[in-house]
Amino acid sequence: MLPLWRGATTLAAPLLRLHLRRRAARGKEMAARLPEREGHGAARPPGRLLWLHAASVGETQSALPLLDALAEADPSARVLLTTGTVTSARLAEARLPPALAGRVLHRFAPLDVPAWVARFLDGWRPDLGVFVESELWPNLIEGAAARGIPLALVNARMSARSARLWRASGAAGRRLLGRFGLIAAQGEADAARFAALGAVPVVWGNLKHAAPPLPADEAELAALSAALGGRPAWIAASTHPGEEAAALAAHRALATRIPGLLTILAPRHPERGEEVAALARDLPLARRSLGERPGPATQVLLFDTIGELGLAYRLARVAFVGGSLVPRGGQNPVEPARLGLPVLVGPRHANFAETVAALRQAGALRVLPGAGALAEAVSAVLTDADTRRRMAEAGLAWAGSAEGLPARLAAALLRLARPD
Repeated sequence: MLPLWRGATTLAAPLLRLHLRRRAARGKEMAARLPEREGHGAARPPGRLLWLHAASVGETQSALPLLDALAEADPSARVLLTTGTVTSARLAEARLPPALAGRVLHRFAPLDVPAWVARFLDGWRPDLGVFVESELWPNLIEGAAARGIPLALVNARMSARSARLWRASGAAGRRLLGRFGLIAAQGEADAARFAALGAVPVVWGNLKHAAPPLPADEAELAALSAALGGRPAWIAASTHPGEEAAALAAHRALATRIPGLLTILAPRHPERGEEVAALARDLPLARRSLGERPGPATQVLLFDTIGELGLAYRLARVAFVGGSLVPRGGQNPVEPARLGLPVLVGPRHANFAETVAALRQAGALRVLPGAGALAEAVSAVLTDADTRRRMAEAGLAWAGSAEGLPARLAAALLRLARPD
């Protein structure tokens, strides 16, 4: 299968180049940086170079504490961070502390075309390749192995569906997984699926649990908090189509029962702001992307912006985490728990099943049977200060238990890397 993949991706290169240009026209790629997608733009610094690949926003967020730990463990090393989306690139730029930013180089990852991968690897010559979660491309993996670049897969995740596809790949899948000198799985279920495919995983825990609290602009937080004046507020965060309508239905059901209620919407994809705002056309609404501030009559505050989820969470008393009422597998429930918010999720949270189970067992999270239960769940937590306090304290205690994970993982990765 691997020779077939190499041949197919080589033949597809002209179409992929056209695809990239079309994505750039839609704002999904940075036009000026499209050459990076073909492996151009190498500027290897001297000394040890550690390469981390994080596909999108979630993986990039997971990689940030590991980047910090690697930099502390090896002060002379530089890091090449590759991502696959514009939003993840912007997140990395915004979240890297100044002291670390000077040591981290960002490039967009090359698409998995043999010639493009070869150009990337030969230009950068990393001393270690670290893939975050589940971004596994055959030509990239094989190319790195052929050049003697040690590889690791961290925060490794393997869904049941992915496991079936890997099993169907037979010897090719086993060969690719065998290229990794370290597979650090998120949890027991992921580790079992990797092991069933012939890999030798180690359960280290989930880097997302060790991520620092989402940041917020302190001046904006103070201004918005003053504007809200202590009003009861809840947030529907990282939502997908269908979930904003459910949140607004919950708001309409609760508005007469909870005086001054404010519903905060933070869609997973902020470019859907216009679409989400249209759903609330009968309600007084303020949009962050337009610079609007909430007033006393505002009932819905829409965060259709990038990088402000930490600010949005800090304005709320209860958080519903989206992607869980629709077939998306759920979004990260640790982010609000780390900020001391009681957490609600829907029944479709397979991507975070073990995390949800752990937070639920700790008493920090409740799983709803469906959209119809959202209003009562929000009301039950929002109107009961003792419940909010217990759930908040449980979430903070649980989230703090993984603080040492990045340092332990960084030490293992540096042992795997080629010596400087």
